[in-house]
Amino acid sequence: MMDDMSDVTEETLTIARLGARGDGISEDGLPVPGALPGERVRVRRGDRVGTLVAVEEASPERIAPFCPYFSACGGCAVQHLAPDPYAEWKRGIVAGALAQARIETDLRPLVDARGTGRRRITLHVREIEGRAEAGLMAPRSHALVAIDHCPITVPGLHRAPAVAKALAAPLGHGRKPLDVAATATVTGLDIDIRGHGTVSEGVRGVLTRLAGELDLTRLSIHGDVVVERRPPEVGEGPARRVPPPGGFLQATQAGEAALTALVLEALDEGKAKVRRVADLFCGSGPFALALAAGGREVHAVEGEAASITALTRAYRAGAGFARITPEARDLFRRPLLGPELDVLDAVVFDPPRAGAEAQVRRIAESKVPLVVGVACDPGTFARDAATLIAGGYRLERVTPVDQFAWSAHVELVGVFRKEAKAAGRTLRRPR
Repeated sequence: MMDDMSDVTEETLTIARLGARGDGISEDGLPVPGALPGERVRVRRGDRVGTLVAVEEASPERIAPFCPYFSACGGCAVQHLAPDPYAEWKRGIVAGALAQARIETDLRPLVDARGTGRRRITLHVREIEGRAEAGLMAPRSHALVAIDHCPITVPGLHRAPAVAKALAAPLGHGRKPLDVAATATVTGLDIDIRGHGTVSEGVRGVLTRLAGELDLTRLSIHGDVVVERRPPEVGEGPARRVPPPGGFLQATQAGEAALTALVLEALDEGKAKVRRVADLFCGSGPFALALAAGGREVHAVEGEAASITALTRAYRAGAGFARITPEARDLFRRPLLGPELDVLDAVVFDPPRAGAEAQVRRIAESKVPLVVGVACDPGTFARDAATLIAGGYRLERVTPVDQFAWSAHVELVGVFRKEAKAAGRTLRRPR
């Protein structure tokens, strides 16, 4: 039975503002993807979101998107917005999160960290009309948008969709949904396949052959290495390392460099010498390695043992580092405690989107004079910042960093200092 579209009505709305997800928000609160503030647009109203039919009066800030998949693919939200208002929108996401938590601080301008593009992408492989297709999901949907390449990635990732389809052949041509995580490394393309499970030795042999034909550095399935033809190295200078298969990595090399520079800047300023630092949620160690290259002793802690192994190998293979003591430890269940924290000159933490609530409460009760928080979620950062402020810290500044260009995601770095009068204060839970 075909849907009866005769009762679907269209209406003209005025867009009042740009929402945190990049949707235009109408005067009556309806999100309209693709619309910009000040525009009059014709819309089909849905239960929770409107579908943009036509722009009747365009904003002067509207520009032509550069990607042929924009609006079809759900990856980018605001390629149609001019650079200056785009930067203010991104900065405004951070400002809004801080304001909601009633936190006042020096909010710096947005740092552009797009660089040459994203160095990692997760492609979805599905069977469509009898053959495997690779691409990204449509907005608010599980429908696959097949792509030739993603223009916002580095050139080394442009062949990733073709590689994903080739690797899907011995795994069922996409009949079983696959996710293919591709990373552009210094030495080539690193691939981790997810969604299939254990494969037979025969299939592993076929995949090994394909990895050679496709000139992959490493091929793994759910982190289980099928073949490593050469080490997939990432990073620059002292932070060069080989992360574990499918391990966490900043989206762009420029983003990693910008975040590292902001962390080092915070530790280098002030009269007191920062010698002993904890790098918490350290991943494979970009901050820890940079800190140790600058002569600081670093206690690096991460819940994923494979990431700690990668950091340890990079540390031992390097030269000129100060001491790094790596520790595999679940900081959500076993945060560092007062005696471990009070001997430190500074703490750097960079948690996942959930934030670092348990660990931050311990830091707030400690005597650590300097704390640098790196975050990929302004909301959870604001929550954790409120805890530190309640414990006697002052949030000196926040710098937004844009490595997830044209999306609603934004990174940030916040610098906290312990107020002298707060030493020994009992932490009270912020209201």
